[in-house]
Amino acid sequence: MIRTAKPLRQAALALGVTMMLAGCAGPNPRDPYEGFNRAMFSFNDTVDTYALKPVATVYKNVTPSFVQTGVSNFFGNLGDAWTAVNQFLQGNGEAGMSDLSRFALNSTLGIVGLFDIASEAGLPKHKEDFGQTLGVWGVQSGPYLMLPLLGPSTVRDTAALPLDIAGDIWRYKEPVYIRNIGTGLRVVDQRAALLDASSLLEDAALDRYEFIRDGFLQRRESQIHPDGDGPMRKPAKDDDMETSAPVSSESATKELNSGTPAAKPDSQ
Repeated sequence: MIRTAKPLRQAALALGVTMMLAGCAGPNPRDPYEGFNRAMFSFNDTVDTYALKPVATVYKNVTPSFVQTGVSNFFGNLGDAWTAVNQFLQGNGEAGMSDLSRFALNSTLGIVGLFDIASEAGLPKHKEDFGQTLGVWGVQSGPYLMLPLLGPSTVRDTAALPLDIAGDIWRYKEPVYIRNIGTGLRVVDQRAALLDASSLLEDAALDRYEFIRDGFLQRRESQIHPDGDGPMRKPAKDDDMETSAPVSSESATKELNSGTPAAKPDSQ
């Protein structure tokens, strides 16, 4: 019962924080908190430059590719369970059963998800979160937000974040030190997967902040309303929705192609 109440308190806190930001409203209706968002963008970029990116670079250079693939598959498999829940909540029963089957198949024959047997069996990978579910239910995205360490988001997705964290199976892993090691490994692995996207951001954008913001909002909307004509929609395949790491502006650039919120930390 305590664990059930905690995500609700976190959701209420997230809503309260977004309401407090209203005092910083600016002229851009999509980005009324631009001053705050740019400050968080700069903070995230600094943390990435001096901490996350160097570690991710070493990880990519020294870790065998099959190990990196196994790490990515393992955490991706855990995410399939929460994706299935959101598919059902959105009314996508067929896709929900497919994602649930993926999770069951990869967790067993795929050796706890280290091998993606399900894709070879014809079960496509999707990526759905509770922010998308709220969007399908008709909840408006609200203004753009740049979250500390977590990257691009919206008011709606920020309010949904506590439930996304609660839906992460790894959050309940015991003992805690194993959970923390795994969380760090997941973040580094996700950031390493985005290293090749660095040049795109620097070459394409005069204003990196605007480039990331506009691309993220456009892609996020297309995930929920791909045809632009109603709340219910077919789930997008994960081919176009790669998971992105927190913190960096470069990660955020990849997110405008993936549209997913940045990786979410485990709660202690």
